[in-house]
Amino acid sequence: MSTLSKRSDSPILLLDVMSTLVYDPIAHEIPTFFDLPLPKLFEVKHPTAWVEFEHGELDETEFYKIFLPPPYGPVDGERLKATLHSAYRWLEGIEPLLSELREAEVQMHTLSNYPSWYEVIESSLNLSNYLPWTFVSCNTGVRKPHPQAYLGAAATLGVDPQRCIFVDDCLKNCAAARDVGMQAIVFESATQLRAELAHRGVLQS
Repeated sequence: MSTLSKRSDSPILLLDVMSTLVYDPIAHEIPTFFDLPLPKLFEVKHPTAWVEFEHGELDETEFYKIFLPPPYGPVDGERLKATLHSAYRWLEGIEPLLSELREAEVQMHTLSNYPSWYEVIESSLNLSNYLPWTFVSCNTGVRKPHPQAYLGAAATLGVDPQRCIFVDDCLKNCAAARDVGMQAIVFESATQLRAELAHRGVLQS
């Protein structure tokens, strides 16, 4: 077990979820569901509905009504959530890595841009067995890469940003985390992430 994880100044991991821990169905399952190529879907969708949904400003019912215009919408929300439930899965090697981090008593929290569909991920994968859904944009009202997404997380945890290690597959989100003083790791794979964490002393080499 890591001795570092027991110290009061040990690093705290703030983990993105989609395309970092969990497979994102946006490229394949979502276009198939709507029977629209992804570029066409982006062309016809409501210009602000998704961001508002992720901010928690739109509830699911309103989002399904306005996300796509006729003849493409409204969205069958329950059928879409069933599709998502079937599509969500751990990225390769992530669940064993999370288990190792949990066993090492490393403090971990989500820091995710996502709507209330995070509850579908939870019902599919039981992510909270490994880390809590502490910071999700639909609940915090702020999305990465806004500085407050990171500073608010650190403030809620009662720690300096420098104590946090942020992990995300998105370069600009990692850059924004570094701008407020956090360490950041651009996620590529579970193997690469584990090596990075071992290099920082979070896990044993």
